[in-house]
Amino acid sequence: MNNDRTSNKNDPSIVDGLVQLSFLIQSILGRVGAIHNLSVIQIRLLGILRDREPSMLQLAQHLNLDKSSVSGLVDRAERRGLVERTTCPSDRRGFNVRITSAGQQLVHEAAEEIERQVNAITEVLAPAERSVLTSLATKILSPRE
Repeated sequence: MNNDRTSNKNDPSIVDGLVQLSFLIQSILGRVGAIHNLSVIQIRLLGILRDREPSMLQLAQHLNLDKSSVSGLVDRAERRGLVERTTCPSDRRGFNVRITSAGQQLVHEAAEEIERQVNAITEVLAPAERSVLTSLATKILSPRE
């Protein structure tokens, strides 16, 4: 994968580095999810619902899934009492999804553990490096015009 001819052969390319970092983060999410009997996609769902009540279509867009997959995901979370469907105020035929208090508690517990593990893997960075990493990640993730 390393196509940067000017770098040292032992240094990973940007692609290698970011992909390996994403694998590490996914591993943390998977481990924390397993503790709470959640899949990574369920963690993502609950993370989205922490501060908003999107429609099913908006959820599908956030999660990059088709509506039928999101329906199944919401059904399973609803059966566990983590989310609930509410009637969409602008379209009585549609539904919004909101997190329940049980879901909020689970999100809080999982988020604390995720934060602890992410902080542990970034301990090798100096505070200034952490700040730069945060800025760069934010820039990469910001919507493009």
